[in-house]
Amino acid sequence: MKGVVLAGGLGTRLLPLTKITNKHLLPIFDKPMIYYPLQTLISAGIEDIMIVTGGNNAGDFLRLLGNGKEFGLKDINYTYQEGEGGIAEALDLARNFADGEKTIIILGDNIIEKNIIREKEEFEKQKEGGKILIKKVPNPSSFGVPELVGEKVVGIEEKPEQPKTDYAVIGIYMYDSHVFDIISTLDRSDRGELEITDVNNAYIKNGTMTSSVLDGWWIDAGSSPENLAEATQLVIKTGVNNLT
Repeated sequence: MKGVVLAGGLGTRLLPLTKITNKHLLPIFDKPMIYYPLQTLISAGIEDIMIVTGGNNAGDFLRLLGNGKEFGLKDINYTYQEGEGGIAEALDLARNFADGEKTIIILGDNIIEKNIIREKEEFEKQKEGGKILIKKVPNPSSFGVPELVGEKVVGIEEKPEQPKTDYAVIGIYMYDSHVFDIISTLDRSDRGELEITDVNNAYIKNGTMTSSVLDGWWIDAGSSPENLAEATQLVIKTGVNNLT
């Protein structure tokens, strides 16, 4: 199974901090932000990893992470996203890297308290399709919101004004190789992006999407200065210390 960390974008919501660096290189307590999602993959047993980056500071990732030796990896793969074309477009850059295998994708500013070992093992047993992780949040209208029938996700709405549940789809996605066929069929949204919600809804429509509720806290650290500060406080308070 392959792992992909998406760390592109311009980080405009964190200006002026991101005038001089990529947001995923900003500090969360005593580590750069990208260390956390990278370690999430590694702790789940993923060793073949690609970093998708972009903007004017892409070279800084190579200087920071090198070949991954510090994390116990043999190497790290890198690729570059031009502009801001959406999560699905960024994922499509990993098409050749995935090489027909299942892939776990994590957004470079998503930080979790615990791990995804159980969810990864469940997905390994899944014959086909995708798997998303959801979490109850106080502000679901800021995220992709799953519509639930019992525990089954039957649809996802992107940032709805009247959310049908108080859950959010977090930035950790698991897909089989069919994901790249789905991406090839997508139209750009009003934002000019290829939306990951459209990918997830395609799997749901095919009846091959599963979901799990994430254990422990989760934060989208790069979405605002407030979340960036809160992420540091959560790491300090709960002792998230599984990093190299």
